[in-house]
Amino acid sequence: MTFARSAEQMQIPLLALVLLGACAAKMSRVIRARSIVVVLDATSLFPPRLRRAATMAVCFTELCLGAGILATSGRAWLGWADGVRLATALFFLIAMCAIVELREFRPGVGCGCFGELSSAPPGPRSVLRAALLAAAALVSLHGGELTLPPAGPTAALDLGILMAEFLLVAALSPEVGEVLARLGYTEPCEVRAAPPQRAITSLRRSRAWRCHATLAPAEKPADMWRELCWWYLVYPGRDGAGECDIVFAVEVRPRRPAIRAAVVPRPTGPPPEGAPARPREAAAEGVSPAF
Repeated sequence: MTFARSAEQMQIPLLALVLLGACAAKMSRVIRARSIVVVLDATSLFPPRLRRAATMAVCFTELCLGAGILATSGRAWLGWADGVRLATALFFLIAMCAIVELREFRPGVGCGCFGELSSAPPGPRSVLRAALLAAAALVSLHGGELTLPPAGPTAALDLGILMAEFLLVAALSPEVGEVLARLGYTEPCEVRAAPPQRAITSLRRSRAWRCHATLAPAEKPADMWRELCWWYLVYPGRDGAGECDIVFAVEVRPRRPAIRAAVVPRPTGPPPEGAPARPREAAAEGVSPAF
Protein backbone atom coordinates (compact mmCIF):
# COMPACT_ATOMS: atom_id res chain seq x y z
CA MET A 1 0.00 0.00 0.00
CA THR A 2 2.86 2.36 0.79
CA PHE A 3 4.49 1.70 -2.58
CA ALA A 4 1.24 2.43 -4.46
CA ARG A 5 0.76 5.68 -2.53
CA SER A 6 4.34 6.77 -3.20
CA ALA A 7 4.02 5.92 -6.90
CA GLU A 8 0.87 8.04 -7.20
CA GLN A 9 2.40 11.08 -5.56
CA MET A 10 5.79 10.98 -7.28
CA GLN A 11 4.15 11.40 -10.68
CA ILE A 12 3.25 14.99 -9.78
CA PRO A 13 6.80 16.49 -9.72
CA LEU A 14 7.78 14.38 -12.72
CA LEU A 15 4.91 15.62 -14.88
CA ALA A 16 5.27 19.23 -13.74
CA LEU A 17 8.99 19.27 -14.52
CA VAL A 18 8.54 17.75 -17.98
CA LEU A 19 5.72 20.12 -18.94
CA LEU A 20 7.34 23.30 -17.66
CA GLY A 21 10.72 22.26 -19.04
CA ALA A 22 9.26 21.64 -22.49
CA CYS A 23 7.49 25.02 -22.42
CA ALA A 24 10.66 26.80 -21.30
CA ALA A 25 12.71 25.15 -24.06
CA LYS A 26 10.22 26.27 -26.70
CA MET A 27 10.05 29.83 -25.36
CA SER A 28 13.84 30.04 -25.29
CA ARG A 29 13.92 29.14 -28.96
CA VAL A 30 11.23 31.74 -29.71
CA ILE A 31 13.22 34.47 -27.95
CA ARG A 32 16.42 33.65 -29.83
CA ALA A 33 14.74 33.33 -33.23
CA ARG A 34 12.26 36.19 -32.61
CA SER A 35 9.59 34.14 -34.32
CA ILE A 36 7.01 31.81 -32.82
CA VAL A 37 6.71 29.63 -35.93
CA VAL A 38 10.08 27.96 -35.25
CA VAL A 39 8.97 26.39 -31.96
CA LEU A 40 7.30 23.19 -33.04
CA ASP A 41 8.35 21.38 -36.17
CA ALA A 42 5.33 19.13 -35.64
CA THR A 43 3.10 22.04 -36.67
CA SER A 44 4.02 21.17 -40.25
CA LEU A 45 1.13 18.69 -39.99
CA PHE A 46 -1.22 21.70 -39.92
CA PRO A 47 -2.04 24.01 -42.83
CA PRO A 48 0.34 27.01 -42.91
CA ARG A 49 -2.33 29.45 -41.73
CA LEU A 50 -2.94 27.39 -38.57
CA ARG A 51 0.65 26.67 -37.55
CA ARG A 52 1.16 29.83 -35.51
CA ALA A 53 -2.08 29.27 -33.59
CA ALA A 54 -1.22 25.60 -33.02
CA THR A 55 2.22 26.49 -31.68
CA MET A 56 0.79 29.06 -29.27
CA ALA A 57 -1.87 26.60 -28.14
CA VAL A 58 0.68 23.87 -27.37
CA CYS A 59 2.96 26.20 -25.40
CA PHE A 60 0.04 27.65 -23.48
CA THR A 61 -1.34 24.19 -22.71
CA GLU A 62 2.00 22.97 -21.39
CA LEU A 63 2.35 26.02 -19.18
CA CYS A 64 -1.19 25.72 -17.81
CA LEU A 65 -0.98 21.99 -17.18
CA GLY A 66 2.45 22.20 -15.54
CA ALA A 67 1.39 25.05 -13.27
CA GLY A 68 -2.00 23.43 -12.67
CA ILE A 69 -0.47 20.15 -11.51
CA LEU A 70 1.63 22.02 -8.95
CA ALA A 71 -1.24 24.29 -7.86
CA THR A 72 -3.68 21.42 -7.34
CA SER A 73 -1.19 19.28 -5.43
CA GLY A 74 -1.96 21.26 -2.26
CA ARG A 75 -5.04 21.33 -0.12
CA ALA A 76 -6.46 24.61 -1.47
CA TRP A 77 -7.18 23.40 -5.01
CA LEU A 78 -7.31 19.68 -4.36
CA GLY A 79 -10.81 19.39 -5.80
CA TRP A 80 -9.45 20.23 -9.26
CA ALA A 81 -6.52 17.82 -9.06
CA ASP A 82 -8.06 14.83 -10.84
CA GLY A 83 -9.38 17.00 -13.65
CA VAL A 84 -5.97 18.55 -14.31
CA ARG A 85 -4.23 15.17 -14.17
CA LEU A 86 -6.76 13.64 -16.53
CA ALA A 87 -6.27 16.55 -18.94
CA THR A 88 -2.51 15.97 -18.71
CA ALA A 89 -2.96 12.31 -19.63
CA LEU A 90 -5.11 13.33 -22.61
CA PHE A 91 -2.47 15.86 -23.68
CA PHE A 92 0.29 13.25 -23.73
CA LEU A 93 -1.92 10.76 -25.57
CA ILE A 94 -2.56 13.39 -28.24
CA ALA A 95 1.19 14.11 -28.35
CA MET A 96 1.88 10.41 -28.84
CA CYS A 97 -0.56 10.26 -31.76
CA ALA A 98 0.97 13.41 -33.26
CA ILE A 99 4.46 11.88 -33.12
CA VAL A 100 3.17 8.73 -34.83
CA GLU A 101 1.57 10.86 -37.55
CA LEU A 102 4.76 12.87 -37.92
CA ARG A 103 6.82 9.71 -38.37
CA GLU A 104 4.39 8.51 -41.01
CA PHE A 105 3.85 11.64 -43.11
CA ARG A 106 6.90 13.84 -42.35
CA PRO A 107 9.68 11.40 -41.41
CA GLY A 108 12.47 13.95 -41.83
CA VAL A 109 11.04 16.55 -39.45
CA GLY A 110 11.71 16.73 -35.71
CA CYS A 111 8.88 16.90 -33.21
CA GLY A 112 10.17 20.03 -31.46
CA CYS A 113 9.02 18.64 -28.11
CA PHE A 114 11.92 20.35 -26.32
CA GLY A 115 12.58 23.17 -28.76
CA GLU A 116 15.75 23.02 -30.83
CA LEU A 117 16.96 19.98 -28.85
CA SER A 118 14.27 17.92 -30.64
CA SER A 119 15.30 18.75 -34.20
CA ALA A 120 16.14 15.13 -35.10
CA PRO A 121 13.33 12.98 -36.55
CA PRO A 122 11.48 11.25 -33.69
CA GLY A 123 12.02 7.55 -33.23
CA PRO A 124 10.22 4.85 -31.27
CA ARG A 125 11.69 6.17 -28.03
CA SER A 126 9.82 9.46 -28.43
CA VAL A 127 6.54 7.55 -28.87
CA LEU A 128 7.26 5.43 -25.80
CA ARG A 129 8.12 8.51 -23.76
CA ALA A 130 4.79 10.17 -24.54
CA ALA A 131 2.99 6.92 -23.67
CA LEU A 132 4.92 6.66 -20.40
CA LEU A 133 4.04 10.21 -19.40
CA ALA A 134 0.38 9.61 -20.23
CA ALA A 135 0.46 6.51 -18.03
CA ALA A 136 2.15 8.52 -15.26
CA ALA A 137 -0.67 11.07 -15.38
CA LEU A 138 -3.26 8.29 -15.13
CA VAL A 139 -1.42 6.73 -12.19
CA SER A 140 -1.52 10.06 -10.36
CA LEU A 141 -5.33 10.10 -10.43
CA HIS A 142 -6.84 9.89 -6.94
CA GLY A 143 -3.34 10.45 -5.54
CA GLY A 144 -4.65 13.17 -3.30
CA GLU A 145 -2.56 15.89 -1.73
CA LEU A 146 1.20 15.89 -2.25
CA THR A 147 2.86 15.78 1.16
CA LEU A 148 6.41 15.50 2.40
CA PRO A 149 7.12 11.94 3.55
CA PRO A 150 8.47 11.35 7.04
CA ALA A 151 12.18 10.72 7.35
CA GLY A 152 13.07 7.08 7.02
CA PRO A 153 12.11 4.26 4.67
CA THR A 154 9.12 6.15 3.24
CA ALA A 155 11.25 9.11 2.14
CA ALA A 156 13.83 6.75 0.64
CA LEU A 157 11.09 4.93 -1.25
CA ASP A 158 9.67 8.18 -2.67
CA LEU A 159 13.10 9.38 -3.75
CA GLY A 160 13.91 6.02 -5.31
CA ILE A 161 10.69 5.97 -7.33
CA LEU A 162 11.22 9.54 -8.52
CA MET A 163 14.83 8.94 -9.54
CA ALA A 164 13.95 5.71 -11.32
CA GLU A 165 11.26 7.45 -13.37
CA PHE A 166 13.56 10.34 -14.22
CA LEU A 167 16.17 7.91 -15.45
CA LEU A 168 13.57 6.04 -17.50
CA VAL A 169 12.33 9.26 -19.10
CA ALA A 170 15.94 10.28 -19.80
CA ALA A 171 16.63 6.91 -21.41
CA LEU A 172 13.62 7.43 -23.69
CA SER A 173 14.63 11.03 -24.56
CA PRO A 174 16.83 11.51 -27.66
CA GLU A 175 17.39 15.08 -26.46
CA VAL A 176 19.73 13.85 -23.71
CA GLY A 177 22.33 12.85 -26.31
CA GLU A 178 22.08 16.28 -27.91
CA VAL A 179 22.59 17.99 -24.54
CA LEU A 180 25.65 15.85 -23.77
CA ALA A 181 27.08 16.57 -27.21
CA ARG A 182 26.66 20.31 -26.71
CA LEU A 183 28.24 20.18 -23.28
CA GLY A 184 31.28 18.41 -24.70
CA TYR A 185 31.62 20.61 -27.80
CA THR A 186 33.29 24.01 -27.80
CA GLU A 187 32.53 26.12 -30.85
CA PRO A 188 35.66 27.63 -32.42
CA CYS A 189 35.91 31.33 -31.73
CA GLU A 190 36.45 32.01 -35.44
CA VAL A 191 32.86 31.01 -36.23
CA ARG A 192 31.24 31.96 -32.93
CA ALA A 193 28.36 34.43 -33.20
CA ALA A 194 29.31 37.65 -31.40
CA PRO A 195 27.16 40.79 -31.73
CA PRO A 196 29.23 43.97 -32.01
CA GLN A 197 27.22 45.59 -29.21
CA ARG A 198 28.49 42.93 -26.81
CA ALA A 199 32.08 43.89 -27.62
CA ILE A 200 31.32 47.57 -27.00
CA THR A 201 29.65 46.77 -23.69
CA SER A 202 32.58 44.60 -22.56
CA LEU A 203 35.01 47.33 -23.55
CA ARG A 204 33.17 50.05 -21.61
CA ARG A 205 33.36 47.92 -18.45
CA SER A 206 37.05 47.14 -18.79
CA ARG A 207 40.14 48.61 -17.16
CA ALA A 208 41.66 49.32 -20.57
CA TRP A 209 38.79 51.66 -21.36
CA ARG A 210 39.11 53.49 -18.06
CA CYS A 211 42.82 54.01 -18.67
CA HIS A 212 42.33 55.46 -22.16
CA ALA A 213 38.88 57.06 -21.91
CA THR A 214 40.33 60.56 -21.47
CA LEU A 215 42.11 60.24 -24.81
CA ALA A 216 39.00 59.04 -26.64
CA PRO A 217 36.07 61.37 -25.92
CA ALA A 218 33.88 59.93 -28.72
CA GLU A 219 30.89 57.84 -27.66
CA LYS A 220 30.99 55.59 -30.71
CA PRO A 221 33.98 54.07 -32.49
CA ALA A 222 35.02 55.63 -35.77
CA ASP A 223 35.65 52.17 -37.18
CA MET A 224 34.92 48.64 -36.03
CA TRP A 225 35.57 45.27 -37.62
CA ARG A 226 36.13 41.65 -36.74
CA GLU A 227 39.09 39.44 -37.58
CA LEU A 228 38.78 35.80 -36.51
CA CYS A 229 38.60 35.80 -32.70
CA TRP A 230 38.88 39.54 -32.10
CA TRP A 231 36.79 42.68 -32.49
CA TYR A 232 38.79 45.81 -33.29
CA LEU A 233 37.46 49.23 -32.31
CA VAL A 234 39.14 52.50 -33.32
CA TYR A 235 38.41 55.73 -31.47
CA PRO A 236 39.85 59.07 -32.63
CA GLY A 237 41.64 60.93 -29.86
CA ARG A 238 44.43 63.32 -28.93
CA ASP A 239 47.42 62.88 -26.69
CA GLY A 240 50.38 65.14 -25.88
CA ALA A 241 51.99 64.50 -29.27
CA GLY A 242 48.91 65.39 -31.29
CA GLU A 243 46.10 63.49 -32.95
CA CYS A 244 46.06 59.73 -32.55
CA ASP A 245 43.87 56.64 -32.77
CA ILE A 246 43.09 54.54 -29.71
CA VAL A 247 42.70 50.98 -30.91
CA PHE A 248 41.06 48.33 -28.73
CA ALA A 249 41.03 44.59 -29.40
CA VAL A 250 38.19 42.70 -27.67
CA GLU A 251 38.31 38.91 -27.67
CA VAL A 252 35.25 37.05 -28.95
CA ARG A 253 34.22 35.41 -25.71
CA PRO A 254 30.88 35.63 -23.88
CA ARG A 255 32.45 36.07 -20.43
CA ARG A 256 35.55 37.97 -19.33
CA PRO A 257 37.05 38.59 -22.76
CA ALA A 258 40.66 39.65 -23.02
CA ILE A 259 40.98 43.32 -24.00
CA ARG A 260 44.09 45.01 -25.36
CA ALA A 261 44.68 48.64 -26.19
CA ALA A 262 47.23 50.70 -28.08
CA VAL A 263 47.66 54.36 -28.96
CA VAL A 264 48.64 54.74 -32.63
CA PRO A 265 49.91 58.20 -33.74
CA ARG A 266 48.44 59.53 -36.93
CA PRO A 267 50.85 60.25 -39.79
CA THR A 268 51.52 63.95 -40.19
CA GLY A 269 52.19 63.96 -43.89
CA PRO A 270 49.72 63.25 -46.71
CA PRO A 271 49.28 59.60 -47.67
CA PRO A 272 50.89 58.31 -50.85
CA GLU A 273 48.90 58.72 -54.00
CA GLY A 274 46.34 55.95 -54.36
CA ALA A 275 46.75 54.72 -50.76
CA PRO A 276 43.95 54.91 -48.21
CA ALA A 277 44.30 57.60 -45.57
CA ARG A 278 44.13 55.16 -42.65
CA PRO A 279 44.22 51.46 -43.52
CA ARG A 280 42.85 49.09 -40.90
CA GLU A 281 46.07 47.11 -40.79
CA ALA A 282 48.03 50.16 -39.65
CA ALA A 283 45.46 51.01 -36.98
CA ALA A 284 45.45 47.51 -35.51
CA GLU A 285 49.18 46.79 -35.82
CA GLY A 286 50.04 47.99 -32.33
CA VAL A 287 47.29 46.01 -30.62
CA SER A 288 47.03 42.82 -32.71
CA PRO A 289 47.56 39.63 -30.65
CA ALA A 290 49.81 38.36 -33.42
CA PHE A 291 52.52 40.86 -32.49
